[in-house]
Amino acid sequence: MQIWSVPCTSRVRLDGKIAVITGANSGIGKETARDFYRRGARVILACRNVEKANAAINDIKSKPFRSSRNEKLEGKLGHLVVYPLDLSSLQSVRECAQMILAKEPAIHILVNNAGIMFAPYEITEDGFEIQLQSNYLGHFLLTLLLLPKIQSSSPDCRIVNVSSVGHMFGKIHFNDMNLEKSWSYIRPWKAYLQSKLANILFTKELEHRLKNANISGINTYSLHPGVIKTELGRSFNSTIIPGSTLFYKYVMYPFIKSPEQGAQTTIHCAVDEKVANETGLYYSECQVTRPSCSATDDQVAKDLWNHTCQLLDLELNENFSVFLENVSHQFDEVIHL
Repeated sequence: MQIWSVPCTSRVRLDGKIAVITGANSGIGKETARDFYRRGARVILACRNVEKANAAINDIKSKPFRSSRNEKLEGKLGHLVVYPLDLSSLQSVRECAQMILAKEPAIHILVNNAGIMFAPYEITEDGFEIQLQSNYLGHFLLTLLLLPKIQSSSPDCRIVNVSSVGHMFGKIHFNDMNLEKSWSYIRPWKAYLQSKLANILFTKELEHRLKNANISGINTYSLHPGVIKTELGRSFNSTIIPGSTLFYKYVMYPFIKSPEQGAQTTIHCAVDEKVANETGLYYSECQVTRPSCSATDDQVAKDLWNHTCQLLDLELNENFSVFLENVSHQFDEVIHL
């Protein structure tokens, strides 16, 4: 049992709400989906492995309540649906966004949860280091493509980006985002930490741009879920040292949260009534926490936004409303090629 884990205490219902969760077929994403389902939401599991996502749906439906505490969420259960999404492919991101925009009448909650950790060095079909793209770039693009739908669904819409306390050791390598110049042994570490720092900076800059554009009713959150016993450790043997996966899975067990415990801060940011009055902040153990200095630098956040847009071939514009219109226009052109 985890020594320290703060639960989300909100009993708010999500009836009539539509939530999108990336990487919801396992781990904290799956437990977040289970919680939203209990609260009555229509939950979209956006996952690379559709078979595992369908298995997750079956498990959630068969066991919607994991504890007596959760049974207090009285009311009807929600709905669960799968949309294919491979964040390591920008084309897949666009196709997933197209399906959601075409089929769903609204989006009230977007949880950018999917991620990989210390994965072997790999360059995607789009030309980016795989952790950078899967953890950050793919979510950046997905969020922008879904923002018009989120905006039309406001007020009280939320975008939640799952980061990590490891961001404090990260750095944005503007001149070498793919880390091609880094020593091969430390690339997986640097790539993961860079991507998690980017998640927080993205959250901060998105909040800033929404505010400057007078777009209200959409709040942004980033968070550290804790050290979780999930599938994220599957690559440790090859990227750390042989035996690391077993050490992480068994020896560290008393100090590692279960997926249900690890999902609590995500759920807190997505549903808590008090948090509805907060935006652009970083959370841990269901409360606001100050991130590292590198994650609070306004100029770095702005530079990363602009650099990311250049990497994704998105037309820059300081007018955020015009920028979103341009992104949507570019999206339509690509989809209909």
